[in-house]
Amino acid sequence: MASATGTESPQRRPQPRRGEGQWALGYREPLNANEQSKKDDNPLNVRARIENIYAQRGFDSIDPGDMRGRFRWWGLYTQRKAGIDGGRTATLEPEELEDKFFMLRVRIDGGQLDLAQLRTIADLSQAYARDSADLTDRQNVQYHWIDIRDVPTIWERLESVGLSTQEACGDCPRVILGSPVAGVSRDEIIDGTTAIEQIERQFIGDHAFSNLPRKFKTAISGHPGHDVVPQINDIAFSGAVHPDHGPGFDLWVGGGLSTNPMLAQRLGVWVPLDEVPDVWRGVTSIFRDYGYRRLRTRARLKFLIADWGVEKFREVLETEYLGRTLIDLAAPDAPETPADHVGVFPQNDGRFFVGAAPTVGRISGTLLHQVADIVEAHGSNRVRTTPMQKLLVLDVEKDQVESLVAALADIGLDARPSQWRRNTMACTGIEFCKLAIVNTKDRAKDLIAELELRVPELDSPITVNVNGCPNSCARIQTADIGLKGMLVNDADGNTVEGFQVHLGGALGLEAGFGRKLRSHKVAGDHLPDYVEKLARNYLEQREDGESFARWVARADEEVLR
Repeated sequence: MASATGTESPQRRPQPRRGEGQWALGYREPLNANEQSKKDDNPLNVRARIENIYAQRGFDSIDPGDMRGRFRWWGLYTQRKAGIDGGRTATLEPEELEDKFFMLRVRIDGGQLDLAQLRTIADLSQAYARDSADLTDRQNVQYHWIDIRDVPTIWERLESVGLSTQEACGDCPRVILGSPVAGVSRDEIIDGTTAIEQIERQFIGDHAFSNLPRKFKTAISGHPGHDVVPQINDIAFSGAVHPDHGPGFDLWVGGGLSTNPMLAQRLGVWVPLDEVPDVWRGVTSIFRDYGYRRLRTRARLKFLIADWGVEKFREVLETEYLGRTLIDLAAPDAPETPADHVGVFPQNDGRFFVGAAPTVGRISGTLLHQVADIVEAHGSNRVRTTPMQKLLVLDVEKDQVESLVAALADIGLDARPSQWRRNTMACTGIEFCKLAIVNTKDRAKDLIAELELRVPELDSPITVNVNGCPNSCARIQTADIGLKGMLVNDADGNTVEGFQVHLGGALGLEAGFGRKLRSHKVAGDHLPDYVEKLARNYLEQREDGESFARWVARADEEVLR
């Protein structure tokens, strides 16, 4: 190529592509501080230091690398110091934001609890967590106000009844979502409980999978109602019937929300129940070996799937990790929306299960003790948590159902809730979370109360998901009304808590992300007015059988503001 002076310009050499830290391609040296920390010491090893050093010497003895990194592999995060407003979230150093107390997450794989486990969770809440407890949308229970000196005792008590906090957080396989009605639902295609139990027993705590590029979320359900929201998990096995092979699972990979949301994609294969753990190991191994480790913001499995495509991913899974070809499966039918199991439903054995709604997952040790007493008095020993922040009671005899429903309602757990209470969820928020900008639990609770008074006639679900920051722990992009916390200016120019609005998101048959209205933000105190207006416009303008999400898709923007 000639330059302007007529001389030949030298050819530019192509720049070498920057490595993404993929182990399988030879990039073993850590490319960021998180990867270096995991290489320096497997995070699972921190338990010994907690038991032998930190619990003996107290908070001030904790190494910062352990506290802000490896502790997560045992379910521990420092909680937010009280009194720090949301405007300072992004400006303070971690040590300025954090309190000397911890959030502790108890993993409840499959959401399955017996009464001994439920009572232990309640006891520990009262003894060590100032009676705090939250139901999460991952079927876990979270404590707050945990003193590091009490952690070994809490572990001992939990493990004595078969519970654990191991790998409840961190770059590892998190809790395995499971159908809350596994084994009892009349509609169930196949019971995935044995697969959940085998994966937990064989792989949770295994050093071979304790250093993944980022968190890894699993869901396994044989219920046709997508009751474990498979479309937003890293890996999901969803019940499906093969025309020749019968009941098994449809495999999904690469879902996740946060600041760069992506829906999981079907791999187009059918997996029998007894092969689920092996296929899970294969997919997780691909993530470990080929997942991106250079940038934390691109380290989830969804980014690898987006770059490779499902065809290449399936090929690598079959050829490099399984050594066999998986069976093809056409897309099964999807439900209109995910099932939440709230209400009273017959089981496959003639008994009933009852699903009840707390208020945005906020419970307490005292409440859980009351639940345990009520459940026992009505002849059951089994309780389930759900991915919708709800509680289920299984194995209720027909003549006990109405008494149970009434007893639960007396303590604030409604099996026949309003649409507003049933379909509103919230993350932890600024009360305890160091990333949050606004209050969520109280804001959502007050919003429910207002809307139950203002629009009691709502007869169609409108999901309202309230999140304290952009990370979408409360799944804002897939809600009918998703509210992302932020600071806004009110009419007088004052900086106040507010929300960016996502409208018309959905999971299930017409899964998609909500529509953001340009430059539209709502001050927190105006939320009831805004949501009431949306609901009334929907009720007035909807066509027969039209969902809120479908209405939003065709509504004029001015009607949505």
